[in-house]
Amino acid sequence: MAIRMDPENLESEVVCLFSGGFADKNVLEIGCGDGRLTWQIAPQARRLVGIDPSDEKIAKAWQAIPNKLKSQVHFHAQSLEEYAASIPSSERFDCAVLSWSL
Repeated sequence: MAIRMDPENLESEVVCLFSGGFADKNVLEIGCGDGRLTWQIAPQARRLVGIDPSDEKIAKAWQAIPNKLKSQVHFHAQSLEEYAASIPSSERFDCAVLSWSL
């Protein structure tokens, strides 16, 4: 059986609804993959950090990043545990998003 990602094209709407929105927030996207959902969230956010343990997927995300989002989106090829251990204690996020990450 083939898996279709978001066949109804409602994922970003539902994620936004459950999160309370991303307007002017610092967002951590866990399991961002190649940025599929990132490009839908980031235009609303103040800043978005995407993490994924796959070097390949993060490389694809960096290649696909729209010019207008380059200053507010940052990617790291790390697991959540690695990222949490490496960030300064002053780093704060308003919300975290996990979609298709488990």
